[in-house]
Amino acid sequence: MSFADRMSYSDYLHLDEVLNAQSPLSTAHDELLFIIQHQTSELWMKLAIHEVSAAIRSIRDDKLEPSFKMLARVARIFEQLNNAWDVLRTMTPSEYTQFRESLGQSSGFQSWQYRAIEYMAGNRNLAMLRPHAHRPEFSEKLEAILAMPSLYDETILLLSRQGFDVGADAQRTEWRENRVESEEVLTAWQTVYQDPERHWMLYELAEKLVDFEDYFRRWRFNHVTTVERIIGLKRGTGGTSGASYLRKMLDVELFPELWRVRTVL
Repeated sequence: MSFADRMSYSDYLHLDEVLNAQSPLSTAHDELLFIIQHQTSELWMKLAIHEVSAAIRSIRDDKLEPSFKMLARVARIFEQLNNAWDVLRTMTPSEYTQFRESLGQSSGFQSWQYRAIEYMAGNRNLAMLRPHAHRPEFSEKLEAILAMPSLYDETILLLSRQGFDVGADAQRTEWRENRVESEEVLTAWQTVYQDPERHWMLYELAEKLVDFEDYFRRWRFNHVTTVERIIGLKRGTGGTSGASYLRKMLDVELFPELWRVRTVL
């Protein structure tokens, strides 16, 4: 029972640093909830980046089985992120107003890790680099992601290596911009879905990507619902239009042909 000279649970997890990382700026009871919800979300996003990065490498190396496990884990991570909104929604508008001014201009859209996940998945909105310009170390990480194919780019390149016609996507060399939806890629996925047994690995990968985006969409929806429930249609703390800005994000598709293929089957 003595851990004076051995590594303990607290030592391994650096719990002193973790549990002392909450510094409310007001006396409001609910500010601690707000801080912990966002801090734990950032920890889950750190793990999501770790898993998506590994999945991208696996797909690039034609090692699909490991990527299935990694993408399944990312979906479960976003399930946890979704559940976190349920806790935050226990805070009422009156309780939030007690400490909102303490937040200054800080806002969730300034999360570089969230932006990294968006960029890695394929939504490459370059305008969203600007909120990170004051932190060169974050900008460098995001630029490194933009210089490489996204998760969906690598999947389409895999389709090409497997003999499918993916049109202009097979010749892409510039990855910073959002790709254009392609009829050739849609036809390729249609072929996969019409004969799953013959193309089982691609079929399984496609469904793992759809799972990921399914949970990601739910996260966005829960985000906007929570914002509307707590601040209504007021502007966000970081200067965004708040709920209306978040509603626009609900229309963003990460893997468009994988959703269109359901209609053409």
